Formats: sequence, structure tokens, C-alpha cells
Amino acid sequence: MPDNLRVLFIGDIVGRPGRRALSRFLPDLRKKYRPSLVIANSENAAGGIGLTEEIARELLLQVDVLTSGNHIWDKKEVFNYLEKEPRLVRPANYPEGNPGHGYHIFENEDGIKAAILNLQGRVFMEPVDCPFRRAEKELEVILPQTSTIIIDFHAEATSEKQALGWFLKGKVSAILGTHTHIQTADERILPGGTAYISDVGMAGGLNSVIGMKPEQALNRFLTARPQKFEPATEGLMLGAVLIEVDPQSGKALTIKREMMIEDGFED
Repeated sequence: MPDNLRVLFIGDIVGRPGRRALSRFLPDLRKKYRPSLVIANSENAAGGIGLTEEIARELLLQVDVLTSGNHIWDKKEVFNYLEKEPRLVRPANYPEGNPGHGYHIFENEDGIKAAILNLQGRVFMEPVDCPFRRAEKELEVILPQTSTIIIDFHAEATSEKQALGWFLKGKVSAILGTHTHIQTADERILPGGTAYISDVGMAGGLNSVIGMKPEQALNRFLTARPQKFEPATEGLMLGAVLIEVDPQSGKALTIKREMMIEDGFED
């Protein structure tokens, strides 16, 4: 009988500080948990917004699969890379004709397969295709290949994230929220064996407003004027979850939050 699959999922990587946090903390997390699969959300890895091919290649030297979200379209130079690199996925519920793929099938050394599916919410976000109906369609294709399915649900509203959790409970291994950058404390195993958390958190500057310099965020709120945001450079943090999955049934057995912090770092 194969060992349980240990999946380490890292929240939104924000700019160079996020990439530094990944390099700083991931070796310790690998040593601690010995994960079979490492996934990270990469949509903000280039300058705090968007992704480039160069940075995606750098990240894929450290993790197995990259997910993304609405900001994946902010740097056009990544479009061709989305087409040729299957380990970089974008939300599956964008309209047909967009570059890239909405899921990836990962296979480890023992031949165990796991699907990583990316979906995007619609509440307070772009009016993309329905993530609930798209999930059903994608599962029709994925389930014949593997019962282990990890979903990155890139969404704003916790209500929408929880609703998808209940909609897909028992049908997928995990639904992990990204996008808001604030790690929530609601991790649990839903009935039927689906691991859930509303938001995994982020990797980036510790002394920040969701990864950006506090003074810039404050100026935006105090003046209501558009503001250029830059990644915060004081301190490092990395939010993640570790999920253990039965590879035969695809049911999640455990989910555990991790928050790594280094206060003294300054870029």
C-alpha cells in the first residue's frame, strides 16, 4: 500500500521579498514534513503584481507546480510560457481562447498522480465563468486520471470560498483559498474528506499591508487616490498548509497551518 501523499501548499508569493521568503523557509519545511508535492501561488511574484517567464523558471526550481489568479495576465511576456509550461496553471474558468491550462497532473516517483486545479471567484472580481460549473466540467476530465485533486480557489469573498467547499465536499481532496494574503484559522476536513481553508496566506514582507509597503497603502486609504504599490522589504513571512491525502481514495486525512516569520530581515 502506498504511503499517504503529503502536499505542501504555499500562499501568494509577493515580489522579491516573497521569493526570498520561499528560499529562506522552504528548505526547513521540506526537512520538517518531507512533502511529496509542493505547490505555490505565483501570480504576484514579479514586482508584487504579475509573473514573468524568468521568475516562473526560478520558482519551478524550488516547487513542483505553480498556480496563479487574476494577476497572471498583468505581464504579457508570460503568455507564451503559459502555453509551453504545463506546471504553471491559470484559473480554468477564464473564457475559452486564453493561453495556458487550468490544471496539471503531477506524478511522483512512485507513480502516484495528483491533479492541481486552479479556479477564480466572481464576487468582487472579474465576471469570469462560473467556478462551480467549471469545476464540475473539469472534474469530468480529471477524475478518470486521479482521485487526488487539489484546488487553488483564488477568490475575494470567504462566503464564496466556503460555498465551493460545500459544493465539492467529498469530490476533491482539498480546496485552498488564495488572493487575500491573510492566513485564516478555519482549516478543517469537511465531510467526505475534503481539506479546506479560506486563505493560506502569503510569502512576502512581514511589516506590510498584504505584502505592500504600509505607507503606500495608508496613503491610498487616507486620500482615496490611485497609488503605486511596492512590495514591503522589512521582515519575511511565509504562510502555508500541509495536507495529508490517502492516494487510493483521494480523501484528505489532515490539514495543518504553517506560518514562518523572520522579523529582522531587511532587503
